[in-house]
Amino acid sequence: MSDATPLPNAKEVRDLVEGLLGRDVEVQTGGAMVDPAGALVGTYVDRTRALQAVVLLDLPLAAHVGAAIGLVPAHASAEAAADGVLPPTLAENAAEVLNVIASLFNADGAPHLKLDTVHAPGAPLPADVASWALAYVRRTDLDVEVSGYGRGSFSLLVL
Repeated sequence: MSDATPLPNAKEVRDLVEGLLGRDVEVQTGGAMVDPAGALVGTYVDRTRALQAVVLLDLPLAAHVGAAIGLVPAHASAEAAADGVLPPTLAENAAEVLNVIASLFNADGAPHLKLDTVHAPGAPLPADVASWALAYVRRTDLDVEVSGYGRGSFSLLVL
């Protein structure tokens, strides 16, 4: 078994999210690192429960994917993004997207990763997660637009 968890590229992220949401998703590489203070943060662990990857969705993107997967009208995600508050229903739906994102890490020969914890926007992050969120590690930072909903930022880190 390889020690390396693969770093998904922009196309793999787009294809997964697009298939999951059932609508067009546009991604652009070279996005800014997502600020963990205002993000929905998913942590991924291996079988020994060691932290191996982190995914951050800024609040607008979390609202948009949460609304799109739950077939919630777009105005609900736009209001959440404008207000800077992620309603519990949209947070739960976006957490489901984070759960499915784990499949991007599980390539043949790589350690199996699973979603461990989801941290709400504005919630304090554990020190180990916070220290990695803005680190220059293997990472993919994207600007993402969910057709019919809106755009936001996405960061995926492999530690």
